Amino acid sequence: MKKIEAIIKPFKIEEVKEALHAAGVEGMTVTEVKGFGRQKGHTEIYRGNEYTVDFLPKIKIDLVVSDDVVDRAVAAIISAAKTGKIGDGKIFVLPIDEAIRIRTDERGDSAV
Repeated sequence: MKKIEAIIKPFKIEEVKEALHAAGVEGMTVTEVKGFGRQKGHTEIYRGNEYTVDFLPKIKIDLVVSDDVVDRAVAAIISAAKTGKIGDGKIFVLPIDEAIRIRTDERGDSAV
């Protein structure tokens, strides 16, 4: 099993959700986050004063999938979230040792 963490632009969440569903991913957790990478934020003018906005709004998607679904899920996220512009986001894939469904005490892939 693997955990996929994806940081994407907020307006891409519906497209990513639909692409993951089409790829066979049944569940995910979505969190509104703020951050920056190479784009280093941007400046805005408010009431005549210039402000630097360091942390930009992003969406973080967390999902745990079986090993055989990882490549499909990552490809779905990339195809749906990519705009070709700076700030499209990142995807991290991490190993998961164990998953347990609390309601039924199922373990491993069946718990996902």
